[in-house]
Amino acid sequence: MPAPSIALNRFGLGARPDAPAPVDARRWLVAQFDGFEARPGAIAALPPRREIAEQLAQFLEQIRQQRQQAGTAGEVLPAPGGGVAGRAAEPAMLPGPARRRALATGNATAPAGQGLRRDRRALYVDAVGARVLVAVQSPAPFVERMVHFWANHFAVSVDKPLVLGMAGNMEFEAIRPHVLGKFSDMLNAVERHPAMLLYLDQAQSIGPNSLLGSRAGRNNPGRKIGLNENLAREIMELHTLGVRTGYAQQDVTEFARAMTGWTVAGIARGPGARFAGAQGQPGDFVFAAPLHEPGSRTIMGKRYDDGGERQAQAVLDTLATHPATAQHIATKLARHFAADVPPPALVARLKACFLQTGGDLPALYQLLIEAPELWGEAPTKFRSPWEWAVGAMRALNLREVQPQQVTGLMTQLGQPVWGPGSPAGFDDLAATWAGPDAILRRVEVAGALANRLGGRVDARALAATLYPSAVSAATSAAIANAESPEQALALLLVAPETLRR
Repeated sequence: MPAPSIALNRFGLGARPDAPAPVDARRWLVAQFDGFEARPGAIAALPPRREIAEQLAQFLEQIRQQRQQAGTAGEVLPAPGGGVAGRAAEPAMLPGPARRRALATGNATAPAGQGLRRDRRALYVDAVGARVLVAVQSPAPFVERMVHFWANHFAVSVDKPLVLGMAGNMEFEAIRPHVLGKFSDMLNAVERHPAMLLYLDQAQSIGPNSLLGSRAGRNNPGRKIGLNENLAREIMELHTLGVRTGYAQQDVTEFARAMTGWTVAGIARGPGARFAGAQGQPGDFVFAAPLHEPGSRTIMGKRYDDGGERQAQAVLDTLATHPATAQHIATKLARHFAADVPPPALVARLKACFLQTGGDLPALYQLLIEAPELWGEAPTKFRSPWEWAVGAMRALNLREVQPQQVTGLMTQLGQPVWGPGSPAGFDDLAATWAGPDAILRRVEVAGALANRLGGRVDARALAATLYPSAVSAATSAAIANAESPEQALALLLVAPETLRR
């Protein structure tokens, strides 16, 4: 592909027919650092975190009361240490406009699980709609790609009900403001966000020898409360160092002990909830000292004195700039842009840049823009369903989206937004997305989009705009020989140029 097409598709999210192709591809990409809007209108119009958290807290309390009335009182959150992170089946419900209208009119007699489940999902759907609209309209698609990259790196999954209303907010509040900053700042923002603290059960982790842990052990020896290692493990394994990089299980346990007390005000349930709730408004990150395991910690050979919240913060600071973290991030970036098997030389340069700059993200992006490995003409990456869908919507010059429809579309394509099903996020490999069934789904969606637009789009002219000087002879012939404008457009949307970048 010539440079303009590479900039638009390999670095960006696809061309829009109403925007000219960049003349100087590299300069166009760098200029997006100044053109990126961290809080565009579609996102600013969504409910803020505190409102989402307050609503969640209210309905968690309603559920608790209903359980008590039914004689089945119990904690809404799973017991610390139990179950698989991200897959607990707690009945957490979030309200929405429909529920508020029902309460206002007195028409709220339906069982709690029905109406509240619909309203909880409405918050998620609206956030998906905002994310898609921003991606489709953004004049800084390269930086938007990086937002999506980091949101998948720090993955939470909406199949855990408590996270459903918070997942989008984490991307909007913890990822977007730091996408052009330091990796350490993004890391800290993410690990303190309620979506992450709830998803990986950190909000209920209690030090066994903490004030609360000791008291609970004396008063109720049979009650299961204590340490939860989920967040500490995923920070080390997924967010920073990567797997098999020199840390042991004891290091994970010690980090988990250091993190005790990191919780969420007003949402967390369990023995420590009142300590968290007393310090902040619902959804605020708080450090609840009575939950913190006392004592110094030794992690990967380094000693961290007890300092309350600062103890875990010091560990995070170390992990954020560790050479293994630099290697892990460099490998993921090179894999995302260059090839499923990342070029070792590119990985080495990215790692060196990370260490030299202390994890300065624009410096890494600048290195990617300058990397000769990324400017080869042959497309080397297969687009994920998200990339393909956003590229198709940009290609069709969509000005607005229907949140419910795009939410269903992404589920149909096999990549529900903020729904990877595990803390590892979605794969970034062709083998995951290029199977026959996955391709058939894209063909079906392409046909539906083409039929909806009718004969209003000239696929031949559009192809030249989307892929400047990069449309193959085979694709041109297929479009020219199509039996109708609709078929020509559908063929373009599943052409090799559109499936790969």
